[in-house]
Amino acid sequence: MVATIGYALSSAGYAFLLLLLLTVRKSGLAKYLLILATLTTFLWSVTPFVISPMSLESFLFFDNIKNIIWLLFLASCLKDNFTNIGDVLARKETWFIIILPILALFLPYFGLEKATWQFLLQTMIPLQFLILLEVIFRQSGDNGWAIKPLILYLAVISVFDFVTFANALMVDQIHINYIAARGYIHVALIPFLILAIRRVKNWGVEIYISREVVMHSTLLMVAGGYLFVMAMIGYVVKYMGVEWGSTIQIILIALSLGLLGTLFLSLRFKTRIKVFITKHFFANQFDYRQEWLELTHSLSGDSADGNIHATALKGLIEAIDYQSGCFIQVKHGNLKLLANIKHPSLTTEEEQVLEIFCTFFKSKNWIIDIEELRTKPFVYEGLRINHALLNNVSFQLVIPIYNGDELWGMATLLGSQNTSIKLNWELRDYLKAVTAQVSNYLFHHQAAEELAENAQFAAFSRMSAFVVHDLKNVLAQIDLILCNAEQHKNNPEFIDDTFETLHHTKARMDKMLRQLTEKNTIKESGDSLIFLSESIGDVIEKKCASYLPTPSIKVDNEKPVVLDNDKFSNVMYHLISNAQQATDDNGTVEVVIEISADERYMLIKIIDTGSGMSEIFIRTRLFKPFDTTKGNAGMGIGAFDAKAYLDKLGGQLLVDSELNVGTTFTLRIPTN
Repeated sequence: MVATIGYALSSAGYAFLLLLLLTVRKSGLAKYLLILATLTTFLWSVTPFVISPMSLESFLFFDNIKNIIWLLFLASCLKDNFTNIGDVLARKETWFIIILPILALFLPYFGLEKATWQFLLQTMIPLQFLILLEVIFRQSGDNGWAIKPLILYLAVISVFDFVTFANALMVDQIHINYIAARGYIHVALIPFLILAIRRVKNWGVEIYISREVVMHSTLLMVAGGYLFVMAMIGYVVKYMGVEWGSTIQIILIALSLGLLGTLFLSLRFKTRIKVFITKHFFANQFDYRQEWLELTHSLSGDSADGNIHATALKGLIEAIDYQSGCFIQVKHGNLKLLANIKHPSLTTEEEQVLEIFCTFFKSKNWIIDIEELRTKPFVYEGLRINHALLNNVSFQLVIPIYNGDELWGMATLLGSQNTSIKLNWELRDYLKAVTAQVSNYLFHHQAAEELAENAQFAAFSRMSAFVVHDLKNVLAQIDLILCNAEQHKNNPEFIDDTFETLHHTKARMDKMLRQLTEKNTIKESGDSLIFLSESIGDVIEKKCASYLPTPSIKVDNEKPVVLDNDKFSNVMYHLISNAQQATDDNGTVEVVIEISADERYMLIKIIDTGSGMSEIFIRTRLFKPFDTTKGNAGMGIGAFDAKAYLDKLGGQLLVDSELNVGTTFTLRIPTN
């Protein structure tokens, strides 16, 4: 009587739902298959009234018919380009989806009439439902909210069916209480199906099998397989004529509970299963082919101002759909911000944190997740940091960048609450691959620039060889004049020829001078202990004092440093001379010498009130060799040579300039 009421309510509920579906003006294959599935469920509900009493074969037959229709409906939801049922049935995946209930229908014709085989297949079919539901939900994207009621509807029914037939495997029959409850469960879940019909606008999603559902389904199938083995053992014992005693039942129950406890309560075991499945069967949190193509496209495009570091940072950020970040170079223990996207300059606290990370990166190539470092510091063995500093950083991930085995720099990335990704083993491997691609792009670009610079220097050397050749010719002509001057100085024709030769010589020398730079050849000399004020004063007196504005020198404090005086003098001459040329005669050029606060560097500031430079010019042209604003008067290697010399010393050449206000060059020279 109780079961009859449940199926009666279910029949009424699905009849009402069927009428609603017939009145809804929707088109598409999914809609018609949903109507068919609802009609089949209605007929399944009224069957107990038509066929009474119902045999096990009839009971399973109608169950399998209902399962085939619902699986066919789910198969149509996996793609949005089906126009008719023929398109669905033409796919191999569809037949793979519905093969289990079809086998269950024809199992008796294969000579497998035992109920155990039927119960086994009926236990596997709900697991297949769960997998398909996971596929549809995970790939629904923004449509997930709409399709969730449908997922809940079918998931609850599938779990109940799994429990029903798993129990049947154990006792070799379906318990009457499970049969009686089915009608009530189906009618109770009808509101979820109605809600899904009202919400869903588009059923089409791409096939994707979630790691989570495969893991849980695997565990469930293992549990079901174990229960099946237990049932088979009981069947064999019964078939051999031995009655199950209480001792055997207790042992089997204890073993079953022990295995299920291991599967569902052991976090370590489930984690290992999950990682194994993900590594060997999926590893597709990202569509690597698509991601690689997008990264390649991102790196192939140049940024607006030609900053390759900004392009590299953009590729890293877009690889994981983050929004902001910084690209930082580590050189001689100093941090240099090369590029930043939607992120302000580094604060003092952030620089302190990154300096500590640098020490860690030198021994371990490990991506750092700031949140993970806060909550699980033991993961980053060997990294000791004051956690109060971590609260003041504005980035989430720190990725080291290596040139060979040497730490070159790092990138800091920050995502929003919606895009932040949990840093697991797969994301680490993915980011390492992306970083390797970005590093190759960066270092190959730098190598190409160095090759181009070397080619320019080679061209300069060739030009110098031609100039030397011309100078030798000029010198030979002058020697010839001098040799004949004493003998023919009173000969008017000789005088005319001499003037003609001198005019020709002057023209050739003018041409050479137009080609030459102001750069003087630097002779090799050894390092020595010098006072910077003395060397700079000598440069100003001998080379710069005859031009306006006359440079002044101010010494706050200093101590001697070890330098090659000739090379240093040449660098200072170029920088002071450039400052004079950029400043009006009534302006000022001042050289200030002082010691840094930590006494690690001598600071030389060349301050002028000249025309100044733009930020883009400083970043893209100032230190680029053979790029000059002086026309034929220079070759643009003075600033480049000065920066290269200071980099070689382990120092820095910093520039602070403002258009129409002035420029300050700051030379940081190590004191030891």
